[in-house]
Amino acid sequence: MPQQKGLARIFQPPKSAMQSGRAKSQGWVLEYEPSEPKALDPLTGWVGSGDMLGQVRLKFESREQAVAYAEAGGIAYEIEPTPPTAAIKPKVYADNFRFGRVENWSH
Repeated sequence: MPQQKGLARIFQPPKSAMQSGRAKSQGWVLEYEPSEPKALDPLTGWVGSGDMLGQVRLKFESREQAVAYAEAGGIAYEIEPTPPTAAIKPKVYADNFRFGRVENWSH
């Protein structure tokens, strides 16, 4: 495999703002950093770039798999540390109507 230019970053994507749990946020992603800035096309007004590696987004089940892929391909990489995650407190709808509830009614 030929040497590829550019720096890749390996990170664990955050959970979507539309989800309350951590499903589909356990994998690792390898993305290339942009090698050239985006430019405005004078004819169409669209923003574009000649950087084809900017479209590559590889997903892996573990950090070790992503690192092994990068090292096997001769890709320079940076690993972003995973941010600490708070514990998810389970909520039960029936607790809103619990006898002896101390909290104020919220809705």
